[in-house]
Amino acid sequence: MVLDAPGQPLRAGELPQPEAAPGQVALEVMACGVCRTDLHIVDGELNEPKLPLVLGHQIVARVAGGGERFAPGQRVGVPWLGWTDGDCRYCRSGRENLCDRALFTGYNLDGGYAERLVADERFCFPLSDDYEDLQAAPLLCAGLIGYRTLRLAGDAERLGIYGFGSAAHIICQVAVHQGRRVFAFTRAGDEDTQAFALELGAEWAGDALGPPPEELDAALIFAPAGELVPAALRALAKGGSVVCGGIHMSDIPAMPYELLWGERVLRSVANLTRADAEEFLALAPAVPVRTHVEAFKLEQANDALARMREGSLRGSAVLVL
Repeated sequence: MVLDAPGQPLRAGELPQPEAAPGQVALEVMACGVCRTDLHIVDGELNEPKLPLVLGHQIVARVAGGGERFAPGQRVGVPWLGWTDGDCRYCRSGRENLCDRALFTGYNLDGGYAERLVADERFCFPLSDDYEDLQAAPLLCAGLIGYRTLRLAGDAERLGIYGFGSAAHIICQVAVHQGRRVFAFTRAGDEDTQAFALELGAEWAGDALGPPPEELDAALIFAPAGELVPAALRALAKGGSVVCGGIHMSDIPAMPYELLWGERVLRSVANLTRADAEEFLALAPAVPVRTHVEAFKLEQANDALARMREGSLRGSAVLVL
């Protein structure tokens, strides 16, 4: 499924079969999660994609050949971070997620909305047999970026999660496993999503623009809505952190300095590192994280994106090949 230009629907098409270069593996795609970042690319909010482009960066695949790390037939996951130079000041200091020359799967590199792809073997990860292909796919971005977002919140006990979609439904389970108290914030009146959050261990669920029942020690924002930043800061105890987990967000409205005062912290999350992936993919089956997914055929990719845009998905959408 090919994106020719932002604002256009994806089209079904035939592309030349990709060939693995040295250091790459050729992969046969089994499943690929649909991410809100894909929607930002389609809608032109991330405006420097390779075109034409095959989207998709939550890829579960079998090794078809190439490379040295993996055996043919081995199952691997391919995430958003697809390549770094390994030599810049960021890479050499354990911050490869900030590499200025980084290339991203399904953005600068063709991704997993296809039957085949090639990937840098350094940025592929073996997957636990605890997960079927369908259930493993959301771990590779919703899980990984969500986990990095949670880690950057520190050891906060009272944790607010704003926007209860794919990443949040995974990270809620991790946070509860760690002994944190989770407060879920959704659109006002979204009783189905609030009930879903409570099923997964949140102790409270309510309006994202309203107050929580008590102050938060940290807040994670997964919805791409800038107006949630002042709301989250307002809900925060002194010394707490707001961590924005998305790659794109609408403008943050003007707000009084007193919302930030009291040594509150506002920060973003950029991409992920291979260390994040290795740590989270080992943790997920130990929790155990259970992903809630809705399956779509590859040719239904536009339908999956439309469902995400309207906010009617419960958990994660996954394309199954």
